Amino acid sequence: MTAGRNSAESLSQHWCTPPKYATVIREFFGGAIALDPCSNCYSIVNAEMEYALPDVDGLRASWNYPTVFINPPYGRDRERGTSILDWLKMAAYANREHSSEVLALVPVAPNTKHWKLHVFGAAAAIAFLYDTRLKFLVNGRTGGKGAPMACAIVYWGEDYQRFEDYFLEFGAVCDIRHLQGKPVGLRRQLAIWTNT
Repeated sequence: MTAGRNSAESLSQHWCTPPKYATVIREFFGGAIALDPCSNCYSIVNAEMEYALPDVDGLRASWNYPTVFINPPYGRDRERGTSILDWLKMAAYANREHSSEVLALVPVAPNTKHWKLHVFGAAAAIAFLYDTRLKFLVNGRTGGKGAPMACAIVYWGEDYQRFEDYFLEFGAVCDIRHLQGKPVGLRRQLAIWTNT
């Protein structure tokens, strides 16, 4: 993942989930994560199934797994023409179509199209992480300045209370189930445009 950095140097680096979050995510899923669709050779997530480029494109392979964790690239993949919007769209799709429980570690960006379309109205909860500058593992090593933006863990699933129990220690947990299925922000605008 690029964590919002777009320089040539950062694109050759792998920004991996910090250990404390990898641990609690595994615990939340009962000790094991079934799928990590955007893994890399330095990942410590240790999912049972890992998709990693260039061998497997996680946006084209099946997400039909009971539990999914994604720490997607935060920047745009110019070669594939994809962005974080595509990863969040797949997270919402896996939950809706396969009843997968999905967790995503993403930048807080409630004013963006991807949050308006695939978080609000689709996810069940958000944990806005307390870390001021989340320190990702860079190519498997600790260090660095940390992420330049606030981050959150978004949850698509049925067990809000369990999510709160596990993630309240790490951030402000918000229940957004009341938004599910309702037009929110961009969705509302799209609904207005298509009905006229």
